[in-house]
Amino acid sequence: MDRGYPRRDFLRSASIAGAGLAGWERIQGRAGAAEEAKIRPEMVRLRPEIEPVVRWIEETPREGVFEKAVAELKAGLSYRSLLGSLFLAGVRNIQPRPVGFKFHAVLVMNSAHFLGQSSPASERLLPLFWALDNFKSSQAKDVAEGDWSLGAVDEARVPRPHRAKEDFVRAMEAWDVDGADVAIAGLCRGSGAAETMEPLWRMAVRDQRDIGHKAIFAAQSWRTLQAIGWEHAEPVLRCLAYGLLDLGGSKPGPVGPYEENLRNAAKIGPDWQAGRPDPAATVALLAMLREATPEAASAEVVKLLGQGVAPGSIWDAALLFSSELMMRNPGIIAIHATTSANALHFIFGASGDDTTRKLALLQAIGWQPLYRERIKSPNPVVIDAMPDDAAISTEPASIERIFDAVGQDKAKAASETLAYLSRGGSADALFQVASRMIMHKGTDSHDYKYSAAVWEESLNTTDPKWRPRLAAAAMYNLPGTQRPNSPLMKRAREAVASVMG
Repeated sequence: MDRGYPRRDFLRSASIAGAGLAGWERIQGRAGAAEEAKIRPEMVRLRPEIEPVVRWIEETPREGVFEKAVAELKAGLSYRSLLGSLFLAGVRNIQPRPVGFKFHAVLVMNSAHFLGQSSPASERLLPLFWALDNFKSSQAKDVAEGDWSLGAVDEARVPRPHRAKEDFVRAMEAWDVDGADVAIAGLCRGSGAAETMEPLWRMAVRDQRDIGHKAIFAAQSWRTLQAIGWEHAEPVLRCLAYGLLDLGGSKPGPVGPYEENLRNAAKIGPDWQAGRPDPAATVALLAMLREATPEAASAEVVKLLGQGVAPGSIWDAALLFSSELMMRNPGIIAIHATTSANALHFIFGASGDDTTRKLALLQAIGWQPLYRERIKSPNPVVIDAMPDDAAISTEPASIERIFDAVGQDKAKAASETLAYLSRGGSADALFQVASRMIMHKGTDSHDYKYSAAVWEESLNTTDPKWRPRLAAAAMYNLPGTQRPNSPLMKRAREAVASVMG
C-alpha cells in the first residue's frame, strides 16, 4: 500500500499542533534516509513523511526510546508527527483482537492527547511520553504472542469506488474479514471522510463484545485522525474493521440488544430530536436501569422519546448510571460502562444517519444492564440521592483536600467534590489537578481513558445539575495525593524538561 492517499475535506481539531509549545509547535514534514523507510514486504506501508518516524518508534529499544524522542523533538519533530506516529505504530504492530488489553496502546491515544491539550504547555508532552513507553510494552507483548502486523492490502481485490460502500456493508454483515478489508480500502480511497465513517459507525454500535471496546475503538480512531490528518485513515480504518469483526471465539452475531434495538429504532418517530429536556424522566430512567433488562430499558427509551423527552435527558441517565456503577464497585467493568457510553455519545454526535443515531442512544441505555449484571455489587449507593452538604469551601485549597481524601476515603472525596462544585467551586481547577495527578501518578491506560471520558461527559450534560455528580463519582477511580509518583513519569518529566529547555 505505497500509493498516496487522496486528500479529503476533514474537520480538524483546533489544537492539533499543540499550540503553545514554543520552538516546535509548527507542523512540518520529516524526510528520512531511504534505508530508514525499509519495512518487511508483508507489512503495510505508511505515508512517506510519517514512515521514518514510525520506524524509529518501532525499532528503538524501550530503555532508550525517551532519549531518542528527545533528540527527534529537539531536531524539529512536531507534536502532531509524534502523536500520529505513535498511533500508527500501534495500528501496524498491535493486534486488535481482542479489542483491549495490549491494544490499549492504540485505544488510549486520543485520551492522552485530550488530557495533554488541556494542560499547561510545560506538561503537554507528558502523556505522549507515557504513551511511547506504553506502546513499547504492548509491542513486546504482541511479539511474544505471535508478532502480528497489519499487512498490505490485496490491491487486486479492492473494489471500484462506486461499489466499495455496498461491498463493505455486505462483508461486515457477513462477518467476512477479507472482504471487509479490501472494501474499506476502496471506500476510504473513493469517498469523503464522513461518508467513509457512516457504515463504520453502524458496525461499531452493534456489538458490546469486548466490553464495549469496539465502539471505543471507532470513536478514538476518528478523533485521533482529526488531530493527525485524514490522509492517514486507510491503515487505521482497515485495522478498525478487523477489530470490529472480532468474535472472541464465539459464533457470528452481535452481543447485546442490537437486533431488538433495530426494531426499536423503527418505532421512533421523525421528530424524536425535537423533545424537551426532562430531569424527571432522567431520574425515572436512572431508577429503571437499576433493575431492568437491556430490552426493557431500551423499550423505555422509545416510550420516552414518543412522549417528547429530549435525547439529552436520556443520555444524562446513561452517564449517571455508569457513574453510579463506578461508585458501587470501582474497577474495570465500571470504567467501561462510562467509556463505552462516552464513545456511543460521541458516535451519536458524529453520525449523519438517523438510524445510527437512534441506535447509539438505544445501545447506550441497553448496554448498561449488561455492565450492572457483571458488577453485581451490594453497595446501595444512589448517585442522584447523594447529599451535597459536606463541610467544604470553594477556596482553591479545598481541591487539595479532596485529592488527599481520594486515597483514604473515596466516599468522603466524592461527597466533598459534590459539595464543592454545587456551591460554585471551579470545575476547571478541579480538572487541572485531576489531570496533573494522572500525569504524575498514572500507571495504566484506563487512568487516561476514564478520566478523559468522564470529564468530557460532565461538561456535556443536558441538565447542568448533574455535572457535580459525575465529577464526584470520578473520585472513585482517580489517583489521589497518597499514591506514589510513577518512576516512569518522573523520567518523562525530565525528558520533557530537556525538550522545553
